[in-house]
Amino acid sequence: MTSEEIKTALENLPGWKLVENNQVPQLEKAYSFKNFVEALAFTNQVGALAEKEDHHPAILTEWGKVTLNWWSHSANGVTENDLKMAAMVEQLITS
Repeated sequence: MTSEEIKTALENLPGWKLVENNQVPQLEKAYSFKNFVEALAFTNQVGALAEKEDHHPAILTEWGKVTLNWWSHSANGVTENDLKMAAMVEQLITS
């Protein structure tokens, strides 16, 4: 996907942004929580979703914060599947 296509799609995913890590475009969002226990519970929810969908993000779990990065190694960047996964995470957080 082009940067413009991704940016347009991100209009429907509040808080998600297009970043570049090691010259690889990625989707990124940080979520805030009251404590480590809540952050870890969310991490485990994302992990279960990733396993079910066979598509895995980079996850950084800290006290009160979880940062997710989605990208596709095979495409060396962001694909429609990464956007789908970001949307699925949004459903987790709102349910």
